[in-house]
Amino acid sequence: MNKEKEVIYGLYDDEEILLSAVKQARADHLDIMDVYTPFPVHGLDHAMGMEESRLHIAGFVYGAIGTLTAFLFMTWVFTRDWPIIFGGKPYWSVPAFIPITFELTVLFSAIGMTVTFFTICGLAPGRTNPTLDDRITDDKFCLAFDASDSGEDVRDGLRNFLSSTGASEVNLKTI
Repeated sequence: MNKEKEVIYGLYDDEEILLSAVKQARADHLDIMDVYTPFPVHGLDHAMGMEESRLHIAGFVYGAIGTLTAFLFMTWVFTRDWPIIFGGKPYWSVPAFIPITFELTVLFSAIGMTVTFFTICGLAPGRTNPTLDDRITDDKFCLAFDASDSGEDVRDGLRNFLSSTGASEVNLKTI
């Protein structure tokens, strides 16, 4: 059973103002729950102190599995299971394997990274994620703090911080 969260969030009109607010929050050692933007903001990951994604490593592993699958399967088919000479070519003709090997490398990598990304982010089919504000997906930028276990003085401090960093709106929502 999921516990409801109380979230204090500020809406910003510009990504540069949001970026400076995130930097200020990190300098003030505030625990940022999340930042929502309608499009990617350059430098936001670094400002939030996030590490580089390791998804590219998973993509390499999935691609290597695809390469091995294609190459080993074609080797088995053309040398053991169905050895037919095509136009005088030998049974094990590596240059003929290259197109299929490339395609399976790309296919395994793409499908593997997509499934990994959805699994890590909790984006399963049929799952609905709460939205703080509908304008976040349109033209507003949001900086959110979890205020579930904090007192009224901490909440007032977060509201004052959001207002002082240029938030056009400060709201409290239970999700």
